[in-house]
Amino acid sequence: MIPDLRLVGAQVLLPEGLEEAPLALSGGAIARESSGREVDLSGFLVMPGMIDLHGDAFEKHLAPRRGAMKDIERGLVACEAELAANGVATAYLAQFVSWEGGLRGPEFAEEVFGGVQAVRGRIGTDLRAQLRFEISMAEAHGDAMLETVRRHAIGYVVFNDHLPHRRLEAGRRPAGLTSQALRAGRSPERHLDLVRSLHEGMPAARAAATPLAAELSRMGVTVGSHDDATAEERRAWHGTGARIAEFPETQEAAQAARDLGDGIVLGSPNLVRGGSHKGNASALDLVAAGLCDALASDYHYPSLRGAALRLADEGVLDLAAAWGLVSSGPARILGLEDRGALRPGLRADLAILDARTRDVCGTISGGRITFLRGEAAARFVA
Repeated sequence: MIPDLRLVGAQVLLPEGLEEAPLALSGGAIARESSGREVDLSGFLVMPGMIDLHGDAFEKHLAPRRGAMKDIERGLVACEAELAANGVATAYLAQFVSWEGGLRGPEFAEEVFGGVQAVRGRIGTDLRAQLRFEISMAEAHGDAMLETVRRHAIGYVVFNDHLPHRRLEAGRRPAGLTSQALRAGRSPERHLDLVRSLHEGMPAARAAATPLAAELSRMGVTVGSHDDATAEERRAWHGTGARIAEFPETQEAAQAARDLGDGIVLGSPNLVRGGSHKGNASALDLVAAGLCDALASDYHYPSLRGAALRLADEGVLDLAAAWGLVSSGPARILGLEDRGALRPGLRADLAILDARTRDVCGTISGGRITFLRGEAAARFVA
């Protein structure tokens, strides 16, 4: 942990907006005063450290090529370095437990969850696991999922459904089936049989998912649903205790979440690129309509910063509200009361940006420097 410091000269993003004000750090937290050394950060912006509540870009670090999954811990350390270089102080790795197998199979998930626990003491970023559970597996694998959650102390579970129902109902072969089968280590024929059987068993699986979600809620786990398409779907998940709507596909579903008081998470790549690559509701439109509580990296960590800054630059939100979607918003809906803003008593989670380019030049997580480069680094060591 860094010694007590007093950061001066920077524009600091306080809850009220940007202000040139000193920021004291002591004991890993934001302090009212500090007797520590002053660090002149003139020419920089000091922002709350970002909280990524759903990202799966870590997969490329763990398995850069098919079959190259030899050292999970080393891959997680490399992933943490990328997160820190993008201003992220707290990150949830969205790991599937899915029929898709391979990187998304239950066996690989166990390795990832164990790896996250193993590297925690060696890294500065607060790295956590999110379990993404396929609804179609609820009947056969629900008890095993609950045991995984207990064993690894997983605090966030999301239910999703990636079965290609429309193609199967039309009697068509699912797109990309052969490559998906190879990733799972199955023959295409065997994989197609599995997909068809899971599709046919969805009524029973959906029925089994309801008590699973309720049990997770009773355990104190934050529960969400993924890709809600209708208000009815969101209301149904809300009834199970799933109070977060991740990436709602339509404004109708997002509005239902808002009416129910549920958290709404949108993908930052959707916002940066100007629309959904799947043709779903535009994140920009949903934010403008007040239907977003948090942005997540989804598959691209740099998009978190880019999305927040785009919202501010285009006048959709002021900077404090836009940056809140990657800091205080995620903290609030996940119940992380000790972080998300630069207020005395909260964790010292900071992202230091060059005021001109707005590149990330430094990241502090819980009072520990996780990334520092260039002129910002020179200021700290001067």
